[in-house]
Amino acid sequence: MALFDSFKYPVSGFHFVVYFNGLLPNPVDLSFQSVSGLSVTVETEPFAEGGENRFVHEIPKGLKFSTLTLKRGLKSAPSSLTKWCEDAYESFAFKPLNLIVMLLSENHIPIKTWNVVGAYPIKYELGEFNAETNSILIETLELKYNYFKALI
Repeated sequence: MALFDSFKYPVSGFHFVVYFNGLLPNPVDLSFQSVSGLSVTVETEPFAEGGENRFVHEIPKGLKFSTLTLKRGLKSAPSSLTKWCEDAYESFAFKPLNLIVMLLSENHIPIKTWNVVGAYPIKYELGEFNAETNSILIETLELKYNYFKALI
């Protein structure tokens, strides 16, 4: 019966890793403070039916995927992820990558995995430098992607 105890409660969203396929594996580039933007919206097109004036039909016409936002504390260690972003905004050299967002259990076992296809950086931002606070400097990476697919 203990096997089914884990299905009683919704999963927590605080234990996760992000893998970038095509970048040198680096533990610095796995952990983030937050990941957001795994979102898809069905776009619709209005269609007025002849002779029907009470309403307009909405016909699905395509999918729109959000942008993926990754936040983490700035690290002084070398990062292939940061280099990938720098290549985009310094040299205008874009290399789309696939990445995997993996939600983990308390035992580090994957609960759910999403494959994000064709991601490339569209925004890089450093948080505020403020001499009045003792806070961690946050770097934010915003990525555009083609689509995502749940794997598990």
